Amino acid sequence: MKDQLEALIFQMYKSNILYSEAVREFKKRFILTVLEENKGNQCKAARELGMHRNTLSRTMQELRIDVRQLRSIAKRPPRSARPVTFEKKAAR
Repeated sequence: MKDQLEALIFQMYKSNILYSEAVREFKKRFILTVLEENKGNQCKAARELGMHRNTLSRTMQELRIDVRQLRSIAKRPPRSARPVTFEKKAAR
């Protein structure tokens, strides 16, 4: 992995990418990867990144990361759309 990182850094350097751009892109990709693994859950992602959730949220705003795209599309339907089931309680 170290060799791959060094090759990437060398390639970025030769492409005249500024340090600030490289750091920004690295932060964005790293955070996106952790968020994807946690299905957009910022609390879990922040814990894995070793930062406070508010810091993660602020960093996401700075990097223009939209967490809504990462969250699972299959959500539980609202109560009005769920089938009604009646269960009888056991008599005591």
